Amino acid sequence: MTVVDIWCNVFTEAGIDSLFRTPAEVAEVVGWWGMGSRLNGRPVDEFVKHMDDNEVDAVLVPSARMASYSTRQLIWNVPDEDVQELVTAAPGRVYGLVGIDPFEGMAGVRRLEHWVGQGFVGAHLHPYGFGLPVNDRKFYPFYAKCSELGVPVVMQVGHSAERMPSAMGRPILIDDIALDFPELSIVGAHTGWPWVEELVALAWKHPNVYIGTSAHHPRYWDPALISFAATRGRGKVLFGTDWPVVDYPDARTAIDTMTMKDEARRLLLGDAAKKLFRLG
Repeated sequence: MTVVDIWCNVFTEAGIDSLFRTPAEVAEVVGWWGMGSRLNGRPVDEFVKHMDDNEVDAVLVPSARMASYSTRQLIWNVPDEDVQELVTAAPGRVYGLVGIDPFEGMAGVRRLEHWVGQGFVGAHLHPYGFGLPVNDRKFYPFYAKCSELGVPVVMQVGHSAERMPSAMGRPILIDDIALDFPELSIVGAHTGWPWVEELVALAWKHPNVYIGTSAHHPRYWDPALISFAATRGRGKVLFGTDWPVVDYPDARTAIDTMTMKDEARRLLLGDAAKKLFRLG
């Protein structure tokens, strides 16, 4: 089966350090969740081997932008060039997602346009620290550009584990975006928990809305999500890990034991994502 991880963080040691150890807001969650032992950065060749060992064909890596809610300063600010280096080092295995900072305005929109097509296959949004709901007008120029370019936007929805307002990512807000941009493919990541059924309803309603499973181990997926992926939502639920939050071996095992037909499992693990992001 083709396996695509629609959200894998920069996996080098420097990337892991800057994303998970340095920012106080994130380090607090790492300690709370007991994730310290999983923060093992790898050079590209070793990570690709890790993918091979677990039969993962491709990963999408965001040049993520995350703001501190208390200071509004960026605490994740991954250079697009760093992600492109990974893409260049592992062509066909690593792809990029351009991180959105709404306060960049049109300069950020031009940055998005510049990188799409250079190994970047979509955009990425972590809205909470910006203090803006995902349907805020400041995001609309980015959504319009993604729609124009024909690339999806992956956005975290549901609660925020960091000390940031979860209401910014309430899944129902995607309803407005999908109505205003019917040609924009929207992936609501992190399963939308605890509002999973809200996100499932939107993915059922809108042809352009999808669900990403990132950051939630399959053993904890809401039964409504599993049922949707196995039945009327086949092709609308996409496998993701938010690596290193979830790692591949036991996640793959858990999905393999779920009650669903092979066609639904193939779509969940990678076939749907490969088509949506137009991966080679």
